[in-house]
Amino acid sequence: MNQELIYIAQIALALLLGGVVGFERRADKKEAGPRTLGLVTMGSTLFTLISLYGFSGHELQSGVDVSRIMSQIVVGVGFLGAGMIVFRDDKIRGLTTSASVWLCAAIGMAVGVGWYWTAIVSTALVMIVLYLLGHLIPPVQGKED
Repeated sequence: MNQELIYIAQIALALLLGGVVGFERRADKKEAGPRTLGLVTMGSTLFTLISLYGFSGHELQSGVDVSRIMSQIVVGVGFLGAGMIVFRDDKIRGLTTSASVWLCAAIGMAVGVGWYWTAIVSTALVMIVLYLLGHLIPPVQGKED
């Protein structure tokens, strides 16, 4: 199979996994839904693929540190997620959605390095935490996420 088709399949899987998490966030009436989380997951997969394979065959290959792009995904998405956290009227909002964005980036990176089952199981665990724990454990009095 053409390697580029495998990359496209990885990007599609990442979009699907991020979208699943996004549908839960949207069902819980949060701002970051399937489009946002799907794009974050897909983008982190694409950046990971570029980091791992984008420089092969180029004269830069000998000095390329593939972890540099991947570490910047973590920092960049952390910055994006921090912008979702709001403190107003003695209530903190957006912490769980922010953590979901950050985790979707990690899921996308897992897909990018070929850890498909790890990404799928991580997505399932995210859904358990968001849905089950979100409905079983009431929020702290005066706080919302």
